Amino acid sequence: MAARRNTYGRRQGRPLRAGRKALLEEALPRLEITLPEEERPLRPQELFDPLPERLFLEIGFGGGEHLAWQAAHNPGTGFIGAEYFVTGVATLLGQLRERGAEAPLRIYLGDARDLMERLPDAVLDRVFILFPDPWPKKRHHKRRLIQRETLDLLARLLKDGGELRFATDDPGYLSWALQRLSDHPAFAWQVAGPADWRLRPDDWPPTRYEEKALKAGRRPAYLRLRRRPRKNTCYSS
Repeated sequence: MAARRNTYGRRQGRPLRAGRKALLEEALPRLEITLPEEERPLRPQELFDPLPERLFLEIGFGGGEHLAWQAAHNPGTGFIGAEYFVTGVATLLGQLRERGAEAPLRIYLGDARDLMERLPDAVLDRVFILFPDPWPKKRHHKRRLIQRETLDLLARLLKDGGELRFATDDPGYLSWALQRLSDHPAFAWQVAGPADWRLRPDDWPPTRYEEKALKAGRRPAYLRLRRRPRKNTCYSS
């Protein structure tokens, strides 16, 4: 676990402004997920009361605008946002306050994989991995989030028919992700034509990072994958 956490660098950049710091101190304790000390699964019933009809997870939500939008537009759905950087968590809390989002939402401040390892099987309906760090240097590729180990975790956690959404503006990372996603037996790429992976569905709002990429002339790709029905298969690295 420690090796994973060390790949991120510092948890906070510039000091938070007083308003953001106060919001973090006020709101985060009510929403933050704390993993049980004992090695046991973390049941959704421990996070949400009442238990929502669906459960979505966003890994690395950055500024939180996508997660806040999803929370505001999906009644009856519970949300888990996992983010390593304190600044991103504070920004999400500001987004939620501005939008007045009422959907049940919990935040995990740390490496999402630590949380994922504690969740029970077939608990998630949708997972978002949007514009993760591409780690472009070859010696850093082992730090990329899309690895066989992570896909095995996602295959275990997603319900049959559940959806994985992935976006990147880095061509090298796109090739890397497509190869590993295509090779994994649990996932089926939902693409009907050449333009599909260049278009966002209506329920996939843009993020500030995406807008920054477009202004810089980088063309994002948007992948949607379905979790294939289980056939008593154990996925392991």
